[in-house]
Amino acid sequence: MRVLVAPDKFAGTLTAVEAAEAIAAGWRRHAPDDELDLAPMSDGGPGFVDVLHATLGGELLVATVEGPHGEEVPATVLLVGDTAYVESAQACGRQLVTQGGAEFATTVGVGELLVAALGTGAATVVVGLGGSGTNDGGAGLLDALGARPDAGQLDGGPVLFGDLGRVDLAPARALVAGRRLVAATDVDNPLTGLFGATKTYGPQKGIGEDRIAEVDGWLEQLAEATDRRTSLGKGAGAAGGLGHALLCLGAVREPGIALVAEAVGLASRARAADLVVTGEGAFDFSSRSGKVPYGVAEIAGEALRPCVALAGQVLVGSREMRALGVESAYSLVDLVGEQRAFEDPVGSLEALAERVARTWSRE
Repeated sequence: MRVLVAPDKFAGTLTAVEAAEAIAAGWRRHAPDDELDLAPMSDGGPGFVDVLHATLGGELLVATVEGPHGEEVPATVLLVGDTAYVESAQACGRQLVTQGGAEFATTVGVGELLVAALGTGAATVVVGLGGSGTNDGGAGLLDALGARPDAGQLDGGPVLFGDLGRVDLAPARALVAGRRLVAATDVDNPLTGLFGATKTYGPQKGIGEDRIAEVDGWLEQLAEATDRRTSLGKGAGAAGGLGHALLCLGAVREPGIALVAEAVGLASRARAADLVVTGEGAFDFSSRSGKVPYGVAEIAGEALRPCVALAGQVLVGSREMRALGVESAYSLVDLVGEQRAFEDPVGSLEALAERVARTWSRE
């Protein structure tokens, strides 16, 4: 039996590569003769570069960039042929932002990482968006590429947008001219409003409910100072508004999961499999919004192959699960308990995969 193993990261415990290897190790305990094809996945968020490097190879170039609070942080550019890939979370991920600090956090480092990618001479630069701890609408990125406002500043977080004047985007646009810029997003929210970056994801970043309206107002000012129409586009609110900045520079938006799936040839690998196994930290109905399990399940469905999911927690019922294209979903917490799932994520996922193999392997 041939099994395609295509999980996302298990946030806070395992990378996608580690998750795929753990699932494979557990599966082989029960079905050592099954042929396993490991295809760790990403939606553009944390792990984006590692996942692509694991499958595509290429050259990893190390860069040191400014973190969200001005500190130096390490980051990498993946160069594969004439395409460079960068991961915004390396420079502004949630793990780098102090509690409640999103109002003061900047994406300057993402801009510096983009400059490093452009410096490779790549014809196409793909920026993975997701898992950000920032909420500055990508203003820091624009600043790093040379954009300048008539008044105020772009590089100190949204708290400094109060007196922001018209932003001259010409220097930044000139820097990316002649290159194809791609924003690989995990969500399609606009920059502002009821479904915008602040209202939807601000609470996850420590922005209190009593602060949502004011912070969203700051991003409204940024939209007026840059490009109001672009701010309303799909994906403009991705990664705290980094999508907006990239779209202002002429980027095309592509769903991160679709981009990674195409890059690793997931559709043909699914057709060659008898079963597709995916997974993530929490499998819930939000997985439909550009997340890995839903994307993998869609591809499995197109290949007429069953898809099952392994997750830290399963928070949907069987009806919702099947609406997402997943035949069955299995929970780490239900099998080993929450404490062990966090203390020994590799062993726990191996144990879960072994149990799932008893049900699904034909061995």
